[in-house]
Amino acid sequence: MRALFYLAIRPHTCNQLCHRRQDMQETPQQYTQRMLGYVNGKDPLRVQKETAKKLQKLTKPLSKRQLARQPAPGKWSIAQIMAHLADAELAGGWRMRSILTNNGTSLQPFDQDAWAETLGYSRRDAKTSLEMFRVLRENNLRLLQSVPKNLWENYGMHQERGKETISHIVRMFAGHDLNHLGQIERIAKESRRK
Repeated sequence: MRALFYLAIRPHTCNQLCHRRQDMQETPQQYTQRMLGYVNGKDPLRVQKETAKKLQKLTKPLSKRQLARQPAPGKWSIAQIMAHLADAELAGGWRMRSILTNNGTSLQPFDQDAWAETLGYSRRDAKTSLEMFRVLRENNLRLLQSVPKNLWENYGMHQERGKETISHIVRMFAGHDLNHLGQIERIAKESRRK
């Protein structure tokens, strides 16, 4: 069984990324609640709009070596997280477009570890990933601004989590951003000390 964010995360990966005990299992529902908890009381569109600038500010002073440094065995480096964010934005944009144009469509999860390994996240340049993320995010936000609000209730049927509306996915994107911004901030702070 995989624990999932709006795309898909296996339980051990989510826990590793979030600095939780590796033997702790997180269900898709627990993960969803945690991501939504990050965005409680915040405007999810504003969070999404500000993420690329915050990533830029956090990573600009870091060297390539600092960006590529894994904080611990089995934990992603900042560069790997940035590659994940770019690919997650690509997959999420596809999902939203599928939902908007085909209400009730089936949503396929993906294995982020397989993507990271196969697509070489450890070899990706963080600044290139950030630029890809920024362009995709701007495009997805323009899309959301252009569609009537009633379409935000269109939904997809996720194979492991069930019904997910555009409104729900928007909040999950924001929570996912805040989760990874926190991770990057911690890793960057630790890297500057070394």
